[in-house]
Amino acid sequence: MLLKNFTSDNRPNKTITLQNEFVVIGGGTAGVCAAITAARKGTKTVLVQDRPVLGGNASSEVRLWILGATSHMGNNNRWAREGGVIDEILVENMYRNKEGNAVIFDTILLEKVMLEENITLLLNTCVYDIEKRDENTIESVIAFCSQNSTKYILNGKLFCDASGDGIVAFKAGASFRMGAETKEEFGELFAPEESYGELLGHSMYFYSKREDFPVKYSPPAFALEDITAIPRYKAIGKDDKGCRFWWFEYGGRKDTIHDTEEIKYELWKVIYGVWNYIKNSGEFKDVENHTLEWVGTIPGKRESRRFEGLYMLKQQDVIEQQTFEDAIAHGGWAVDLHPADGVYSKLSGCTQWHSKGIYQIPYRSFVSKDISNLFLAGRIISATHVAFGSTRVMATTALCAQAVGMAASLCLEKGINPAEILTNGHLKALQNELNIIGQSIPGIPVEKQSNKIVTAKVESSSNLELTIIPFNGNWMSIATAAAQLLPFSAHDKYQFNVELDAKEETEIELQLRISENAKNYCPEIILEQQTIQLKKGKQYVSFSFSKTAKENQYAFVTFLANNKVSIRTSETRITGVLSVFNGVNKAVSNNGKQTPPKGIGVDTFEFWIPHRRPEGKNIAMEIFPAIKAFDVANIGNGFVRPWGITNAWVADLKDENPTLTIDWKEDTAISEIKLFFDTDYDHPMESTLMGHPEDVIPFCVQNYKIMDATGNVLVEKNGNHQTINTWQFNTPILTKKIVIELEHPSAHVPASIFEIICR
Repeated sequence: MLLKNFTSDNRPNKTITLQNEFVVIGGGTAGVCAAITAARKGTKTVLVQDRPVLGGNASSEVRLWILGATSHMGNNNRWAREGGVIDEILVENMYRNKEGNAVIFDTILLEKVMLEENITLLLNTCVYDIEKRDENTIESVIAFCSQNSTKYILNGKLFCDASGDGIVAFKAGASFRMGAETKEEFGELFAPEESYGELLGHSMYFYSKREDFPVKYSPPAFALEDITAIPRYKAIGKDDKGCRFWWFEYGGRKDTIHDTEEIKYELWKVIYGVWNYIKNSGEFKDVENHTLEWVGTIPGKRESRRFEGLYMLKQQDVIEQQTFEDAIAHGGWAVDLHPADGVYSKLSGCTQWHSKGIYQIPYRSFVSKDISNLFLAGRIISATHVAFGSTRVMATTALCAQAVGMAASLCLEKGINPAEILTNGHLKALQNELNIIGQSIPGIPVEKQSNKIVTAKVESSSNLELTIIPFNGNWMSIATAAAQLLPFSAHDKYQFNVELDAKEETEIELQLRISENAKNYCPEIILEQQTIQLKKGKQYVSFSFSKTAKENQYAFVTFLANNKVSIRTSETRITGVLSVFNGVNKAVSNNGKQTPPKGIGVDTFEFWIPHRRPEGKNIAMEIFPAIKAFDVANIGNGFVRPWGITNAWVADLKDENPTLTIDWKEDTAISEIKLFFDTDYDHPMESTLMGHPEDVIPFCVQNYKIMDATGNVLVEKNGNHQTINTWQFNTPILTKKIVIELEHPSAHVPASIFEIICR
């Protein structure tokens, strides 16, 4: 037995000191992606999380879906889903958990972290203090784990604060802001005339389920009694659950850090009052068997401190899609601000203003201007209150934090501090290393000198020449205007044949549209318009346009709305080709057209958005001349997703054995091969609740093998579902040739590859 006699001294807790290179505070999506990225570059990393699970707002404790630039497929940001580690996580989650179970998502995050031998993970461990080496340098952070009564002293060379409230940056004395800047300070037209301290509030959710027997409900005494105190109470549905109640928000007029417990109690009051309303008000039918399955116990936070970095992102950068020399990521969520009164407000639950496309985010916004060895990540980065309305969402914060993890590894390798990446010529190396792992920084390709494939001759067994999108699908009403989005070649003029079915004699309006910015997918320019008379019944219609794009870019072959007409669709799906509709997605304030008030610095434009699979089929059509945007020459151009053009090699479906041959003139040493497949960057892959129609994206090549010049099989893969497949060889192979044989994903989807990197 253990017997300890009384002592008049305070007994110390067990203390463990850990020496690491990189310390990441906060285990949300940002912290997880920063830690994994750094660890995969060989950096010894500590990831410390104050909760029992990883994921932050995406975890089973809060259960908010992860979103970013794809915005529920409700904006004009095509192929915009975030790449790299966060893509790997979301693709894996869809494969194992397409139903969107938040508990399963917990295990996927935990597995990803635990598989990294360079990460030391500390759960239930709360950082509460720091020690400094000097006034501008952090020496260590101090944490306590309530589960093992252990104090941790975490020494590091570099630190990343991804804690949400910025505990490390705060304790270190870094400059921070809370609330809204004035319109005058940064020239933001959407900002207020006078600064204010109101913030976006916290939210908590609940899940319900149906039993096969009656369940009564007696509310706790603290439950909200007057449901009309919630102005939007009539929007409550008996079967709604989880983050569909994102607008159960409170705390915007309080201190969202120090008043969090008070805010939590108020949200519990709302939730249990709402459930009492659903169960006992008599306003809902068929709720006798409904019961509460889960209620959140910690609130999901939106906003608290924002820390000042070397650059502060502002509204104009988001809306006007400013470019930055030090771009390391992209955003694309709307500027999404909420009324301070939250659930009790009579105003709309949010105000979302979209840009016409994705925007770049600079590295400088992640480097503290005050603390020399501190990175900022997550929602605390250097951005104004208005710009924060876009950058705060989890897929965006995760993508940005990958850049932090990579930057930390580069700094440690070079023996420099974060700011010196900008001054010592290391920026391009950072950008390139990020792009090699799939970051897809807008407009910046993988550098040619880092890919041995550019010195080889690359040939294919076939290249898709798009002359027909087969007429093998069902009929689709064009009561909503529809368009086929196609990659046009500069100056080529195209003719089209489509099949229409008219209920009576009528006419159809056709338009050819393009984006003003060739890298956007916002069809605000109408190049040409024509009217075609239709007779009653099914008929083939031919038309052509005399005008076309002046550069290689996507164009919209557009059919304006006519509820008397249906158009034939196709079962065939092709990388870089999709249909879009002038539709509505109220989840992201999309009513078909964005019409902001004058003077707030936001554009007016139409939304042309895809439908989710299994809908969203291509429009069947014949095309002349053939669209030749899928050539093998795209391999090696450094882009790993569509960006103005397809950037993909696509095989012909008639090619029964699609093959790529990479031929060097002399023996070449290869230690790594990366293949970049198409997991549909247009699909948002919400991590929880939403659910998805498949576990493997239909464009993704699942089966392939790689051989050397002698036919020796280097790699054989069956059942792939991931975007990036990386094959490393302990001993570099020496060969003049690599041959890649692929299988088409299905009878209606040709094999495709965005990029191959050989190193």
